[in-house]
Amino acid sequence: MASMSFVKLNASSSQWIGQQSFNQKNNDPLFSRSARRVSMPIRAGSYTDELVQTAKTIASPGRGILAIDESSATVGKRLASIGLDNTEPNRQAYRQLLLTTPGLGEYISGSILFEETLYQSTTDGKLFVDVMREAKIMPGIKVDKGLVPLPGSNNESWCQGLDGLASRCAEYYKQGARFAKWRTVVSIPCGPSALAVKEAAWGLARYAAIAQDNGLVPIVEPEILLDGDHPIERSLEVAEQVWAEVFYYLAQNNVVFEGILLKPSMVTPGAEHKNKASPDTVAKNTLTMLRRRVPPSVPGIMFLSGGQSEVEATLNLNAMNQSPNPWHVSFSYARALQNSVLKAWQGRPENIEAAQKALLIRAKANSLAQLGRYSAAGENEEAKKGMFVKGYTY
Repeated sequence: MASMSFVKLNASSSQWIGQQSFNQKNNDPLFSRSARRVSMPIRAGSYTDELVQTAKTIASPGRGILAIDESSATVGKRLASIGLDNTEPNRQAYRQLLLTTPGLGEYISGSILFEETLYQSTTDGKLFVDVMREAKIMPGIKVDKGLVPLPGSNNESWCQGLDGLASRCAEYYKQGARFAKWRTVVSIPCGPSALAVKEAAWGLARYAAIAQDNGLVPIVEPEILLDGDHPIERSLEVAEQVWAEVFYYLAQNNVVFEGILLKPSMVTPGAEHKNKASPDTVAKNTLTMLRRRVPPSVPGIMFLSGGQSEVEATLNLNAMNQSPNPWHVSFSYARALQNSVLKAWQGRPENIEAAQKALLIRAKANSLAQLGRYSAAGENEEAKKGMFVKGYTY
């Protein structure tokens, strides 16, 4: 398990630490008490090589992430939309449909699971994590405990779940998970306040360090919500502010950048803004933000869809891949991969094959977008319908 070791430095090992000579004669009592030795934390994690390899595997050409980590309450809303009760057998049946889709691993490199799914099996007794491994899909796990009101803020939220996180991550690793997800949010209509931005960034950094210490590649996700009528310029300004803070605290927490993945929002106007941005405009603003704020050592940028339509999310991703990027620019979609699947399935066993075909169509479309080769020709009208929900919660 990764750990922090300490190296003791003294006069014989270094002359200068923090602008202070160790060889000078010192009569200062403060110096003599506190500065004879300096302890510098040095990361020497046993998981580092594995984390880097896991992140590279997920960020592989033409592949992205299928997010099926909705809480039981949220997946219940999805099931209710097709007339199914929110029971464990129904949740299991739906997730089995998704994870057993033949050929899915060609387009999907990882899938984020809810805790229930990580420990579940198919109806014939095969663990979902084993099904995923055989398909060359990396199992991931949602580890946060959800959003709660942030006291002292402008009606904003913070993400809970750091208590007990290390032990939970260790157990998830034993069960087969190899990456993790922690989602916090920033609201532009609410400010965002400096307090909310700092809380989001610090929480993400602490989570990332704990996840890496237990062998899980952390997905870092400060979602900037689509709520609001602000222009795209305001979204860019806030995104730059948030990601600057996030990377400052990731560095403060000694997080290995080569062993993380990002899950940012695309830089778009607010959902209620009078003008809709074209894919080229979204791509230009999003890549501007990334180039200004994200080190090239980060292997993968796995965008969330954030309530965009299935086609819109794919078009925007495709526009960002029209020229080379320093990182693997891909997707980590939930609704933008699942919406057509649910409509095709309708909870009926005889529709499973059609539903799996719908998933493959969307997965392949986003695979082509990751490679910059997608065309919206032939897409149906249902896939073009937006899925934004004001104040959406998981």
